[in-house]
Amino acid sequence: MAVYLLDDLLKNYDVSLPIRYTNAVREIMQQTILAGLHRGGFFEKAAFYGGTALRLCYGLDRFSEDMDFTLILPDPEFTLEPWFPYIKQEFLMLGHEQVTITRKEKKGHLTFVDSAFLKDTTELYNLQGGRLPQMRIKIEIDTDPPLDFWTTLKPVHIPYSFMVHCYALESAYAGKMSALLYRQWKNRVKGRDWYDFEWYVRQGVALDLIHFNARAKQGGHISEDLTPGGFRTLLKEKISSSDIAKVKAELSYFVEDIARLDHWTLDYFLQLADQMKIDDCHGAAVERD
Repeated sequence: MAVYLLDDLLKNYDVSLPIRYTNAVREIMQQTILAGLHRGGFFEKAAFYGGTALRLCYGLDRFSEDMDFTLILPDPEFTLEPWFPYIKQEFLMLGHEQVTITRKEKKGHLTFVDSAFLKDTTELYNLQGGRLPQMRIKIEIDTDPPLDFWTTLKPVHIPYSFMVHCYALESAYAGKMSALLYRQWKNRVKGRDWYDFEWYVRQGVALDLIHFNARAKQGGHISEDLTPGGFRTLLKEKISSSDIAKVKAELSYFVEDIARLDHWTLDYFLQLADQMKIDDCHGAAVERD
């Protein structure tokens, strides 16, 4: 197998500032994890979603930290351990032998992380980069996912070219809006949810309301399906009660030019809520593998 040196891969990035270097190395590590999972056949069972999937598979213009996956079908016995050797082999080809992956013990019955709900059927792992800059990448795998979602195949080109099974944008949008509406992150807000919401609207993606309702029901947030109008009302209530200054402050680590967000106001997001497209019948524009 060929060896892909980190310095060679970094040539694809602007690393002129320390924060840019850190983000670039993290992203190469994320893609290396995907390569190992791909080589081991992981994507026959699972799909990639969340902010990092948007970045690597759909070109979202912000960096992301963690990696979220979901099984295609529920499997309470699932564990990531059989794929550890494949992931470590990919890092070995980068010249890094000391990469470790450990299972993270969950505290409490119900927590909220990234774009999915961390249930007692969600497995968490931390990958530590060894001699790479001291950073950890959290890997989350939902073993009992809410269903009624759509998937597709998308290419990734680092450390080499391969295909990744991931959420279709419409279903990924549903997961993101579920996080924006229901995430409980102590007293903090996750500005990345709001950034991605704006991105989806600008891209003209239609939210998969069927999958959103499946997520919200599984999380115990609703008992009856929301209509498009009911969803917009709920979203506007969330927007109106939010602190946009805190939303923007949380993004400073992931968006280099924070001045790009000067137009962000409550009124701006209320108008985005009116402009967003909603698909409540799995329309013909959404295709499933």
